[in-house]
Amino acid sequence: MDAEKILAIQKDIVRVLRNIYDPEIPVSVYELGLIYEVQVGEQGKVEITMTLTAPNCPIADDIVNNVKEQVAQVPGVAEATVNLTFDPPWDKDMMSEEAQLQLGLL
Repeated sequence: MDAEKILAIQKDIVRVLRNIYDPEIPVSVYELGLIYEVQVGEQGKVEITMTLTAPNCPIADDIVNNVKEQVAQVPGVAEATVNLTFDPPWDKDMMSEEAQLQLGLL
């Protein structure tokens, strides 16, 4: 897979991530700053490193599974893996300006 194709897949993944919402907060996981990294490998294997707003999030499994399932459906993705991390811990400064505006923080 060439670099141009990998970049196109990454853009499609980001588009999907912008439509996955934390059910407790009306903002996408991407705009919340929960997605730390999206890597697309040569064979279409995707690794996403993400966090949650809190380590004890009661719907953590739902959010992680939703991200994995939605990304796996992106054309060109052969396999999707989600790695959950809390390093660095999430804080509101990781949110996009759009998310901060939406939540009334700006």
